[in-house]
Amino acid sequence: MREDELIDIDAPAPPQSSGAPPALIALEGIGKTFGRVKALAGIRFDFRAGECVGIAGHNGAGKSTLMAVLTGVFQPDEGTMSIEGRDVSGYDPNAARAAGVRCVFQELSLCANLSVAENMSIVHPELRGRDWRRRACALMLEQLDAIFPGHGLKGHELVADLSLTQRQMVEIARAFTVVSDPVKLVILDEPTSSLDAHTAAQLLAFVAKAGERGIATILISHMLREIVQAAHRVLVMRDGRVAAVLPREAITHDAIVAAMGQDLDAGTAQATRRGIGTGRPPAEAAHQWTLGAGANARIDAPRGEVVGFAGLAGQGQSEALLTIYEAATRARERVAFVAGDRPRDGVFPLWSIAQNLDIRWLLDRSRKPSGAVPSFGLLPRAVDRRAARELARAWTERIGIRGAPAGAGILSLSGGNQQKVLFARALASDAQLILMDDPTRGVDIGTKRELYRLIREEAARGRTFIWYTTENDEFAHCDRTYVFRAGRVTRLLHAHECDEQSLLAASFADFEEVLA
Repeated sequence: MREDELIDIDAPAPPQSSGAPPALIALEGIGKTFGRVKALAGIRFDFRAGECVGIAGHNGAGKSTLMAVLTGVFQPDEGTMSIEGRDVSGYDPNAARAAGVRCVFQELSLCANLSVAENMSIVHPELRGRDWRRRACALMLEQLDAIFPGHGLKGHELVADLSLTQRQMVEIARAFTVVSDPVKLVILDEPTSSLDAHTAAQLLAFVAKAGERGIATILISHMLREIVQAAHRVLVMRDGRVAAVLPREAITHDAIVAAMGQDLDAGTAQATRRGIGTGRPPAEAAHQWTLGAGANARIDAPRGEVVGFAGLAGQGQSEALLTIYEAATRARERVAFVAGDRPRDGVFPLWSIAQNLDIRWLLDRSRKPSGAVPSFGLLPRAVDRRAARELARAWTERIGIRGAPAGAGILSLSGGNQQKVLFARALASDAQLILMDDPTRGVDIGTKRELYRLIREEAARGRTFIWYTTENDEFAHCDRTYVFRAGRVTRLLHAHECDEQSLLAASFADFEEVLA
């Protein structure tokens, strides 16, 4: 990346023509401190109407804190903010909403015990009166149809019954919905982390159309190819500061990575493209399960291999992982599960980072089960807190968990760092079978590379991984990949034949074609 490809972050903003409106939101010297942690320092940037700004940076770089300032959740300790040329004070979530700012946070905010329509009314209190529920459903369906054609939702479903992908779609549609207050800037924080490639492409196409109508978007994503595709400018953050601003003509994957401070190792990248597989023959001792019926019902996972589950989101991959987990547990295999739905299935929100990383002290395996299924309960047991802290320290360093000490609450970490804790929990265990349900959601590119390296090392030691991911690029790391559709396997792709075209073809193929 050449120096002339960057906008000088200390130089004045590019001049606008005399008839051009002022920036939608302009930040000048914004800073935010939490205790001794400087989360933001001297942030200076402007967001313009109709523009898509990509924001990139490692976990803990300050991206989420900056978004909390833009939405009025956090008040900056220093600096000024102006909206359409007017300085603002007392900026809070109500003021942000009146200014047309909406946000889809990485940790989804839908209330699981309410319906989709009822969740609409929470952020749109204007929806009231006798027919408010019908209006809420109509508005939601209108927006879902515009963003995600063929979504299959009705608008009255209970959120708890929706898949993670469907909840992500509902949250995005709710943010773009106009009831009374206008929508001028929509912040999308890791919006595609739970979407498959097809649905993510629908969202990016809609973002471009929204820009033509003057709606600005902020796209925060660790899937850099999406930022390269959609952004007019890219703001790269590092350690709470603006590291670089890339104009449209300078936006490339390598330029973003370099600005983040991540070295590009050609050898590692080449090994990554080749995949984890080493070409060794399947081991005699292999994990095998039968899921449903039909010619493709059997899942083989030889020891020491990485097996991928592919296909469009919500096609039964997560359910298959749970079925395998139950079968492995019944067989008393040592198995670990990395949850994809972190808030619901992954973290213990009231516990510390160290406690979340090492939960084995909860399970007293010395007690003999009375039935076929081990009945491990929450049994009283002395906790070796020193050992737990030491384990947390070792894995914090090994996997790069940043943002808070091991004794701090798990929710003090960013979403990406919370995901690292879940990954470290599985690898630090004695499990020989590790099931991963989209484990790199919200994880930065540098950490992803480190995780890929750890998976290669652990697979070489004989551990078996079964990996469901919504990122098609990650199937390059798998020895074999099973493609799912409607709860059934449509095709088995070996490492040498698992490319983007084959994955998409198998994802949309009719069963009759595949099984004929």
